[in-house]
Amino acid sequence: MTTTSLKLGFIGLGIMGAPMAGQLAKAGHALFVFTRSKVPAEITAAGATLCASAQAVAEQADVIFTMVPDTPDVAAVLFGEAGVAAGLSASARGPDGRVGKTVVDMSSISPIETKAFAARINALGCDYLDAPVSGGEVGAKAATLTIMVGGPDAAFERIRPLFELMGKNITLVGANGDGQTCKVANQIIVALNIAAVGEALLFASKAGADPAKVRQALMGGFAASRILEVHGERMIKRTFNPGFRIGLHQKDLSLALAGARALGVALPQTAGAAQLMQVCAANGMANLDHSALVKALELMANHPVAPDPKG
Repeated sequence: MTTTSLKLGFIGLGIMGAPMAGQLAKAGHALFVFTRSKVPAEITAAGATLCASAQAVAEQADVIFTMVPDTPDVAAVLFGEAGVAAGLSASARGPDGRVGKTVVDMSSISPIETKAFAARINALGCDYLDAPVSGGEVGAKAATLTIMVGGPDAAFERIRPLFELMGKNITLVGANGDGQTCKVANQIIVALNIAAVGEALLFASKAGADPAKVRQALMGGFAASRILEVHGERMIKRTFNPGFRIGLHQKDLSLALAGARALGVALPQTAGAAQLMQVCAANGMANLDHSALVKALELMANHPVAPDPKG
């Protein structure tokens, strides 16, 4: 598939979906969209066509992207009333001459359910790629997302030019479901790093050291990381407006723990991070950025890393 003007569908225009869809429109592709919320002004300004349903998107577009919060949301978008599946046609011929459309789910959902979704889409004569992303709102806006893909090689190669409009580190991990498995692994690492940075900065602050200077010093050593750089700064500056919400990260860790049970493996550190996020959620912080996990540690220590700014 070339990057000449294509008919693309995008379903789900939230914090991540809107800038991702915007990258596709910016490249000159015809965009057909559907979302439960108001269509962002920048998507309208890009000339996107608002459709009345996911089915209508699938009927118009050759490649349909989905970016919604959770596994049940993907199931509803794909197979619910007026869903994507109802708009797919095995006889439709794409711009590259091949028969069948391509569905690309970029949400972060269950690897097991993903395999079942792929089989149902394949039965309609269409290809399916699971392609969850990492990089947050910043990465979506800068088109620097990491994209972890599961699915057939040929489908991946066709869609790769479109992935390259949204991200930089793009990897075909394996078959359908493997992209989602990779994303779960990513979320385990991110959660544990956030918890580690939170504990370190809390320790430093409680001991009387300036956490900002401690972070600055650590950035030059072996403890340096993207989490320390970005989320460590958030913890110190108390900027917890969501780039990636605690509630969504909770969902991802639930997928990790459910998968661990099915596989018969123990993930004790993941379970601990999930409990810290649950403390935040129980205290009304599920919609804060996942860097606010530090607030659970602060509650237990009765000490903040840094004072909240005065209103």
